[in-house]
Amino acid sequence: MISKDGAKPAGGAPSGRGRAARTYLLLALFLALRGFGNLSLAWGTKRLPEALGLHAWSYLQSMLDPFVAAGIAMLIVALLVRLALLSLADLSFVLPMTAVGYVFAAALGRFFLHEEVSSRHWLAIFLIFAGAALVGSTSESTTKDAGGAP
Repeated sequence: MISKDGAKPAGGAPSGRGRAARTYLLLALFLALRGFGNLSLAWGTKRLPEALGLHAWSYLQSMLDPFVAAGIAMLIVALLVRLALLSLADLSFVLPMTAVGYVFAAALGRFFLHEEVSSRHWLAIFLIFAGAALVGSTSESTTKDAGGAP
């Protein structure tokens, strides 16, 4: 039985409000980890003395850079958070909502890496954000059985 205050039912599965809060918390964590993980990778690889080429050794060597290593770690954790997110919400909700990360990544690249982002790119990023906002206004789960298969 689900309580009116959104507490967990006796079976251990989160209730409607608790499930939604957990979903959005994991979504925010995923977006932050992916954004800063990619920023860290970009920052680290731009500091390398030579461009990464076709040789596997240069990629392995680049992992010794602290920024690259931190980026890899953040992206691994982001993947694990995404798995948890997919266990709570529908794929048709999660994928468009994680597209908000493109807005975040462009802003991080612009302000931290001083990359040039043209007005055309900002327009495209705005369209992605608008689509994600539209999807975000829908329910995060359309399945009848919250604990199992649809």
